[in-house]
Amino acid sequence: MIRHYLLLLVTLVTLASCNQEKSNSTTTTDAHSAADSLLLHPEEMKYLKNIKQLTFGGNNAEAYWSFDDNYLVFQSDYSEWGANCDQIYVIDWRNDDLKNNAPTMVSTGMGRTTCSYFLPDNKTIVYGSTHLGDEDCPPVPERRADGKYVWPIYPSFDIFTADLDGNIISQLTSEPGYDAEATVSPKGDKIVFTSMRTGDLELFTMNIDGSDVKQITSELGYDGGAFFSPDGSKLIFRSSRPKTEEEIKEYQDLLAEGLVMPTDMELYICNADGSDLRKLSDLGQANWAPFFHPSGEKIIFASNHTATRGFPFNLYMINTDGTGLTRITHDETFDAFPVFSNDGKYIVFSSNRNNGGTRDTNLFVAEWIGG
Repeated sequence: MIRHYLLLLVTLVTLASCNQEKSNSTTTTDAHSAADSLLLHPEEMKYLKNIKQLTFGGNNAEAYWSFDDNYLVFQSDYSEWGANCDQIYVIDWRNDDLKNNAPTMVSTGMGRTTCSYFLPDNKTIVYGSTHLGDEDCPPVPERRADGKYVWPIYPSFDIFTADLDGNIISQLTSEPGYDAEATVSPKGDKIVFTSMRTGDLELFTMNIDGSDVKQITSELGYDGGAFFSPDGSKLIFRSSRPKTEEEIKEYQDLLAEGLVMPTDMELYICNADGSDLRKLSDLGQANWAPFFHPSGEKIIFASNHTATRGFPFNLYMINTDGTGLTRITHDETFDAFPVFSNDGKYIVFSSNRNNGGTRDTNLFVAEWIGG
């Protein structure tokens, strides 16, 4: 559900920055490709090279690698691909031409989907969908009179597995209320997800067949967007943790409406069983979409903590002990959802760069040279 930020941010970004350059270049074997000079800020070239734009329309986000790094699974609402709201797609990122051809849809095409991820066989995916509740897209919350920016927590979300032809294989959750945001351990044995089954939005783990469900977090607040460390021993996630009486009331009142307000979030880290839980960031505003660096000793994430108008969002890296905050991207709009390939050679992320002044959010892959 974290990608709902796009609905707000792309509107703000369109008003503030509509002078992105266009590029049709593809990656090369040079130290820095021709596309790099058009798509990367000079400071970003310390960390990224041979960048390649994968999508060219709609809102495309939360792209995750297959275990063999040959494919990406992601969600998109691009109407030219037949999506009325977010659906799940799989691509051969090295060879597929999404500028001229639609990718393969692997969700049902019904309801709204979110947070897809490959299972270890590279032939099966897990994702959240509302299609059992209604075949139509669920309504997006109307602009609130109080001006608060909110995300919907659709109670009809459940977690499913499917093959690459889009056939549902199994339903992993069936509890009343929201179950979504599933990601898979690099060890291939566990799934972590967010659920409302206790009355609050907490993290749970389960085996990849849906068995052995265990609660990981229990403190009041929205815990979500969790990922395992490379060795499967730890979890990184983002959370809004209301503390004052006023904050708690506001959180609980919104939750009763099926809503959350994600404008104040920090990063938390814990062992995979929930022990040794600690707050990792204390930057203010929205810090989210965290993912482990291949070393397991750093976290890359999206943040607007330096912004005065809610944007830009850029990518940052921080050590797992909370030190060494480093800025990775310098775009003037929106960068988020960074994910390293399993071999550590590449990074995929979503960005509003090079969208021709539209509201589109596209996927980009680059070689990671940041160490």
